[in-house]
Amino acid sequence: MRIARIDHLVLTVASIEATCAFYSDVLGMEVVTFAGGRRALSFGAQKINLHEVGREFEPKAARPTAGSGDFCLIADTPLEEVIAHLQARDIAIEEGPVNRTGATGPIRSVYFRDPDDNLVEIANYV
Repeated sequence: MRIARIDHLVLTVASIEATCAFYSDVLGMEVVTFAGGRRALSFGAQKINLHEVGREFEPKAARPTAGSGDFCLIADTPLEEVIAHLQARDIAIEEGPVNRTGATGPIRSVYFRDPDDNLVEIANYV
């Protein structure tokens, strides 16, 4: 077997509405509704499906918990502009810019938290 790419991942959140507002406003993701009124955040060729705590869809993670996410997103926008954008929205940068290693090479990253305290990393390949 050979895995080609990530299609989607699932975040368990305290409030789907608050999460949609944050990710659409701060990160420019498109909020989409699909099968049975489920919500997701779409960007590029990927999406993040959303489950609300206590109202998860089956099948689900063994112990779904809001705030347990930690993931990296690659931006086309230069990191300096990402930082300015976050600062303009009073989003505290927890760390960065720092050098890290991405899936295909070196990246430069900043870290911040979403409304559920998930750790979000935004990076550019260098």
